[in-house]
Amino acid sequence: MKTALLIATTILMTLSHPTAHAADPTPPDVEKRPHVVRAPHGAERQDEYYWLRDDKREDPAMLAYLEAENAYADQVMAPLRPVQEQLYSEIVGRIKQDDSSVPVRERGWWYYARYETGRDYPIHARRKDGPGVDAVSIQRANEAGDFAGEEILLDVNKLAEGKDYYAVGALEVSQDNTIMAWADDTNGRRQYTFRFRNLVTGEDYPEEIKGTSGDLVFTDDARVVLYVENDPETLLTKRVKRHVIGTDPATDAVVYEEPDDSYYMGIDRTRDDRYIVIGVSSTVSDELRYAPAADPREFTVLAPRERDLEYSADHLDGRWVILTNADGAKNFKLVQAPSGSRDRRDWQDVVGHDPDVLLEDFELFDSFIALGERSQGLERVRILRADGSAEYVKADEPAYSMGLAANSEHTTTRLRYTYTSLTTPATTYELDVATGERRLLKQQPVIGYDATQYVTERVWAPARDGEKIPVSLVYRKGYAKDGTAALLQYAYGSYGISSDPGFSVTAISLLDRGVVYAIAHIRGGQELGRRWYEDGKLLKKVNTFTDFIDVTDFLVAEGYAAKDRVAAYGGSAGGLLMGAVANMAPDRYRVILSQVPFVDVVTTMLDPSIPLTTNEYDEWGNPEQREYYDYMVTYSPYDNLKAQAYPAMFVGTGLWDSQVQYWEPAKYVARLRDLDTGDAPVVFRINMEAGHGGKSGRFRRFREQAEMYAFMLDQLGVK
Repeated sequence: MKTALLIATTILMTLSHPTAHAADPTPPDVEKRPHVVRAPHGAERQDEYYWLRDDKREDPAMLAYLEAENAYADQVMAPLRPVQEQLYSEIVGRIKQDDSSVPVRERGWWYYARYETGRDYPIHARRKDGPGVDAVSIQRANEAGDFAGEEILLDVNKLAEGKDYYAVGALEVSQDNTIMAWADDTNGRRQYTFRFRNLVTGEDYPEEIKGTSGDLVFTDDARVVLYVENDPETLLTKRVKRHVIGTDPATDAVVYEEPDDSYYMGIDRTRDDRYIVIGVSSTVSDELRYAPAADPREFTVLAPRERDLEYSADHLDGRWVILTNADGAKNFKLVQAPSGSRDRRDWQDVVGHDPDVLLEDFELFDSFIALGERSQGLERVRILRADGSAEYVKADEPAYSMGLAANSEHTTTRLRYTYTSLTTPATTYELDVATGERRLLKQQPVIGYDATQYVTERVWAPARDGEKIPVSLVYRKGYAKDGTAALLQYAYGSYGISSDPGFSVTAISLLDRGVVYAIAHIRGGQELGRRWYEDGKLLKKVNTFTDFIDVTDFLVAEGYAAKDRVAAYGGSAGGLLMGAVANMAPDRYRVILSQVPFVDVVTTMLDPSIPLTTNEYDEWGNPEQREYYDYMVTYSPYDNLKAQAYPAMFVGTGLWDSQVQYWEPAKYVARLRDLDTGDAPVVFRINMEAGHGGKSGRFRRFREQAEMYAFMLDQLGVK
């Protein structure tokens, strides 16, 4: 196989050879093949590297090119191997290897996952509830190596043996606690196979359900499940099917089929376990169906879909509680309606709309409601008691992330929430709403870490149009803001996803070397409410890119970093951001890190057969319409590469990525090599066995990150 690849590579490109000049390797030069991409309205674009797309991942010429890029990356990175190994050793050395999650109680059992030293994958387990058994006591027993009374549900280490990639998605247990279903993925493409096990006998049932999204619920009958099936071509969530355990999946009946490819689909149970719900969502519209969990055959629509009507709902105590943007509530409001309601006129406000506060999440309890909110770029948790009183959970740092944790039982008075910051490891608290007592359940152990040696702050950078952009910063004590330091600036900026400041076990290695780490909360995210998101999508997408550049200029001007020692980092849609700023302001960045980047916007959005495309029209626009096409062409990174000196780049992808297909970064790097007039290195690393999230296993991804950081530190002149 290796010989065949080398022969094909010799025909297609000029490869560097391991010689005395290995310190100055020659990058691959892949063949061009003329190809015209036509839009329905007649616009045409040349795409000389279109041929690199192979949906089956079998084309020998394409694979040869990717192997050549990996070989080139190996040569470029060879002198930095000691740094990479040192970084990896530091990162892994901070991780408590025999750690476990906070146990969650459900139907008389405590569920958790734990790791064993030196092993990559978790062990999923449970313990029976009883006197003296709670989340803290179970964690203490796990730490002491006392596993008496533990029932192992799934040892993922055994399942992953001999596989290059293995990941468990959903793991569900039937309502009577006797049957377990789990979903696994063996190539990173997020196409899951469901399997079933009898927890009483230990027997595995013979059937496998392939091609699913990983979403599944048990009905009240423990032998019946509903699951979401994907379309085999587009990989979109298309159907909900009903399966009787022990029967042939080929006979499974379709319960619901979604006709509109612009909607995603999920399935769940309501808070009180009374209903099973099917939720479908597009960028600007939602629709929820529900049926009795005892016999979910006939589903009722809670509120029919309408464009620009978004809502999510849960059920408890004879009422639906609904988070919605109805009636112009741009930042969302909370309403309620009787169980049998199918008319929006029944919706009554519980928490009204506030233009300064974005409502993002809620959890129902018998005696209170917990709300996840966002204001001034920061998250808050608000408790609404049944008597009408309210209070906020407090935070002690200027920049942090706070949110609702796993709260599986509605009868309790105890609320679990998570807290973290750029200096505080992930922490889970339990607050007794009745007494005010707060209990620390767990803080992520970080070996050798001293939080007092690091400083976090929040600043506001001016955008060119007058907006103020929040920026979260962290650095090690002793850092001098004198304009000489190296800076790594990260952002995402799409889909309304907020990049909240959370602790990173990998970033400590950068801070300890004097690097400043900054998160730019740019438009396209939702840090400052729904408006912040809407001002960074569709025909305002360029705001996302200019915000990032303006933050860089501000931080340099304020002395946080030297002008020639700035690195930029983004992934997926954040990789689009990296490609755009590289084209627009290449002189601002010494090095750019771009993981699984969405860089060929126009071609991808013109092809509805590619997973995600049709779901994305309300995020980017539909280029079949000339207005959106013309706007996309002005910023799409692949289309705007030109003859100029680009920063050093580290680009990563996975051959089996189903979110951003591998050929986007492959084409981008190939064209970049043609046009780049500078001499900074461009490294393209392809995981040949991985998907959108990189390799599986808890340690493998740290090797990848250590390689990327070693490249960055070298380019920034950090020792």
